[in-house]
Amino acid sequence: MSLLKTISTIGGLTLISRIMGFARDILMAAFLGAGLVADCFFVAFKLPNFFRRLFAEGAFSSAFVPIFVQNLRSEGGNELQAKGFAEEALAVLLPTLILVVAVFQIFMPWIMPALAPGFTDDAEKFNLAVDFTRNTFPYLLLISLVSLLSGVLNGLKRFAAAAAAPIFLNMTLITSLLLYNGSEVEAGRALSIAVSVAGVVQFLWLVVAVKRAGMGLAIRMPKLTPRVRELGRVMLPVALGAGAMQISLVLDVILASLLDDGALSYLFYADRLNQLPLGVIGVAVGTALLPTLSGLLAENTPEKAAYQQNRAMEAAMFLTVPAAFALMAIPDVLIGVMFERGNFTATDTGQTALALVAYAAGLPAYVLIKVLAPGFFARKDTKTPVRIGMIALLVNLVLNIILMQFLGHVGLALATAIAAWMNCSLLYITLRKNGYFQLDARMKSRGVRMVLAALIMAVVVSYLSHILATPLAGSLSHKIWSLLAVVVAGKVSYAILCHITGAMTLSEIKNFKRAKS
Repeated sequence: MSLLKTISTIGGLTLISRIMGFARDILMAAFLGAGLVADCFFVAFKLPNFFRRLFAEGAFSSAFVPIFVQNLRSEGGNELQAKGFAEEALAVLLPTLILVVAVFQIFMPWIMPALAPGFTDDAEKFNLAVDFTRNTFPYLLLISLVSLLSGVLNGLKRFAAAAAAPIFLNMTLITSLLLYNGSEVEAGRALSIAVSVAGVVQFLWLVVAVKRAGMGLAIRMPKLTPRVRELGRVMLPVALGAGAMQISLVLDVILASLLDDGALSYLFYADRLNQLPLGVIGVAVGTALLPTLSGLLAENTPEKAAYQQNRAMEAAMFLTVPAAFALMAIPDVLIGVMFERGNFTATDTGQTALALVAYAAGLPAYVLIKVLAPGFFARKDTKTPVRIGMIALLVNLVLNIILMQFLGHVGLALATAIAAWMNCSLLYITLRKNGYFQLDARMKSRGVRMVLAALIMAVVVSYLSHILATPLAGSLSHKIWSLLAVVVAGKVSYAILCHITGAMTLSEIKNFKRAKS
């Protein structure tokens, strides 16, 4: 499977998951509202997700895949050797996870005050949060095992099953809400149980996929083998970097809470739209690129690795640059159609749109980080991107404090974008300095032309949204159809402009679309 087709496959499945995530959020708002029960569920869902982001997905995947691929493809390596490494990792991971989950289940009443100190004054809210979190916490064990199985499949370049797994989470949560007919508390409890049920579904889905790939894993006695020790050594820096990222996100929330009412909501809703292209494109590129680079480096062909990294950047830029310009060109239209109803007013739309512009300014950088970081991870260098990431986080914090004084919540979003560009720049400079990667002539030329095409496209969609101002302010159906017209016009004009400027020919665009199917 070509890198382009891989990115398209993962991106398409991730898009489905993101769309279902929006549907899930709409249903959750309808059934839980924004009161006591919703607060308890969000806290309950946050705790296992915190550890998931910290260890299971980012750190584990970034460390596991290169070692797995090395055992699979390097001289003397084979599938049996790679399977042995995966079983060794599973043997240590499983009892560790069982112990962690058991400790949290027992001591949850004493852990909850640290996670949600504001709940301690309300006995009902506190007890409900503890109950919900005990229901959701087994998800940590299950999703960590899912990450291991996904790493095996990605290392084998079988991406579809792992990319589809998150869809089952949203399907399960949506089903639990649609089948609910009781009180808010019962809905929240059903939803919290559904989180762990979704983990079981995802796990079983990937167990079947791994067996079909000829890599069914057996349970061994846990042992700290040299390969497992290497996995731990590579994981630790990434986990520390992920921890710094999570701390930064918590600090952002604290700082936003110091601003006027609504600041947190404006940032949340703006980030939801910004995350759509970021999640679809960034996740797809990063997931597809890491095993590709690891395999080429294991085969001692660094020039081919550099070529594939340039093509991955080209694909990422082709998709991300127009998305960023569109988000900045018509943010009020997008926010208005998506969220402006009920208690979400026109004023809220305006404030959220300003935050979206700031976030979108950093969108290409967020995605390019996903392209550049695998250049280190594939070489088992997890320390360098973590050091760079921590520098960017420190800059982000300083800029947050400064810019929020003048721009309020928009300053926080803008600080995030600036820090992302610093992170991206430092990653590229370091890769080039080490002789690992540099932009080739084709990428440089096409990159500039893509920016030009996207800029003109932004003018087109902005002008069209002005013409359609009346239906965009009308009924929901008029809003949706008008927005679709603007989006289609943007896509068509961008494709034509890319062909005219030479950023990408129409035949290449057709091949790109064909790769998605």
